[in-house]
Amino acid sequence: MSESPRDQILRLRAEILRYEELYRKKHTPEISDFEFDKLVDQLADLEREFPMFAGPDLGIGDDKSEGFQQANHKAPMLSLDNTYDEADFRAFGDRLYKALGGTGLEFIVEPKVDGVAVSLTFEKGQFVRAVTRGNGARGDDVTANVSLIREIPRTLKGAPDLLEVRGEIYMALAEFQRLNQLREAEGEPLYANPRNLAAGTVKLLDGEEARKRRLSIVCYGLGACEPASAFASLKDFKNKLKAWGFPIRDDIDVQQGVDAAWKAIQQLDVLRRDLPFPTDGAVVKINRLEDQRRAGTTSKFPHWAVAFKFPPDQAETILRKISMQVGRTGAITPVAELDPVLLAGSTVARATLHNADEIARKDIREGDTVRIQKAGEIIPQVLGVVLEKRPADAKPFDFEARLKELGLDAARDGEEAAYKLRTPSRDMKVRRLVHFASKQCLDIDGLGDAVAEQLVDSQLVDVPVDALGITPPKWRMLEGFKEKSVDNMMAGLEQAKQRELWRAIHALGIPNVGMQTAKDLSRHFKSMDALESAQASDLLLTKVGKKGGVSYESVISGVGIEVSESILSFFSDPNHRDWVKAMRTAGLNLIEATAASSVEGVSGKTFVLTGTLPSLGRDEARDMIEKAGGKVSGSVSKNTHYVVAGEEAGSKLTKAQELGVAILDEAGLRKLLGT
Repeated sequence: MSESPRDQILRLRAEILRYEELYRKKHTPEISDFEFDKLVDQLADLEREFPMFAGPDLGIGDDKSEGFQQANHKAPMLSLDNTYDEADFRAFGDRLYKALGGTGLEFIVEPKVDGVAVSLTFEKGQFVRAVTRGNGARGDDVTANVSLIREIPRTLKGAPDLLEVRGEIYMALAEFQRLNQLREAEGEPLYANPRNLAAGTVKLLDGEEARKRRLSIVCYGLGACEPASAFASLKDFKNKLKAWGFPIRDDIDVQQGVDAAWKAIQQLDVLRRDLPFPTDGAVVKINRLEDQRRAGTTSKFPHWAVAFKFPPDQAETILRKISMQVGRTGAITPVAELDPVLLAGSTVARATLHNADEIARKDIREGDTVRIQKAGEIIPQVLGVVLEKRPADAKPFDFEARLKELGLDAARDGEEAAYKLRTPSRDMKVRRLVHFASKQCLDIDGLGDAVAEQLVDSQLVDVPVDALGITPPKWRMLEGFKEKSVDNMMAGLEQAKQRELWRAIHALGIPNVGMQTAKDLSRHFKSMDALESAQASDLLLTKVGKKGGVSYESVISGVGIEVSESILSFFSDPNHRDWVKAMRTAGLNLIEATAASSVEGVSGKTFVLTGTLPSLGRDEARDMIEKAGGKVSGSVSKNTHYVVAGEEAGSKLTKAQELGVAILDEAGLRKLLGT
């Protein structure tokens, strides 16, 4: 039976909300922007035709997340309406021509960067905050992570008293490829595309992890400005941004009229292949600010701007096999092995299939001819099957049967889409052990990849903590271990047992808990016992609003809903509790150091490290400060007590000088620490 209009609307609303959650919150989209926009348009058409079945606004585009402070935009941060063909674009031009009384139209045409929209606020020329678009009126304060972007100037000479600079944060294609090469080397699932990785990085609560990923920005728009008459046109404003040192795009000059703007769009369609960032279209805006004000806005979109979306790059090829990729956490990702095909200037031989549900929903079978797509994405996705080319003997893909065939004992956990191994594979055991012994965990010198492989293959290590109990005779059984190397290893293992509590927490490999979060948990709970027995109320405060709405507030800065759920889930597993028990038995330190080691003048103070110090490495300096009771932050603010500056200190030193923060060199730090 065909769906009734009411059922169609309900289904579309549920699908759109699901895809929006995957894209906006989890950064794991399963369909392209083009497909998503079509679903939204289809819903809008149905709700116009059958208003009695229409539902409330779906809040599409709201990027606010739990665990972040929020801030209001002085001027609304609107989205852009999309168009996909020339006729629609020319209709946009006709509407503007009539609205502005037939005057000549000047257009700015720019590449549409596929990233994360952000508003940078400057007060009296000083950078004070960065806020995501959110719902257009209010967004998440992401100043800490955005401050890591080197291209953003901290001081603007001759700036208006208040200035909101609008821009798009992105991850350069080269940086995206570098990070994926690291993921591949670790056996982790590859990041799907630069846009989602940029969005995830902007929202990282683990500052240490954020510093490992380089973000970039393009600035293009004007928000609030006091005085409002400071700029006459977007072109004037962009020229001033360039003079201040902001990254902008001025590939194409101001265009006179709709015909010229259309030609510029076609020009950008060619140029975009060589741009260093992902782009999925062209943004066309009225140049003169007075004309923008006259054209006006809706509650969601400006009338004076539109995004022309380029059609996604697609190709057909044959899917020969569906293989399974196992990550460090045991999550299994299906991958399509394809006949190589040229797509968007590169040869594609593999594509992500996301999960078992996606394979079933699209009825993808081995031997099928499939349509693959790259829409600002480096890793292509399989859009669907060309059914008329399906082989007669193609059989529905049985995900669980393939897992069994490969010897992978995996299952789903609750409503999770991914299958996970019930017991870790050999490669998982090796990667867990290497993480356990790494410099940012227990720092066991000499226990790297090669040794970890020997320990797992010889069945001396099943879980990482087993390494602490290996006796000298067993170490001598391994290749390359003579008396001296065995003595060194035993000494290293003893030292590891005395390391700080945060290192033991980090070594456990709790999902979403990086080094900085491990330190925060250590300071708060003081012992592994307390952390292991923590309840939800120890991590999150539940607040009920006046209208009955429920919200959550972090007990520990940086530990939001996602991290809290990871911690509670991890320690609810009996196997993980056995790991902690084995740590105690092995004599590992599981208690936070007492305040006896605190140094007067350091304890409770916040430090920022910048530049290269003469003899101290960054990690070494951080450890010295933290052992003395101080805290190391990644960004300079009015709450910073000291900035420790070495060679090539850069913008953090400049901001410290502007805020009057005390500045130390290495000698000054050592003197303060009493070393």
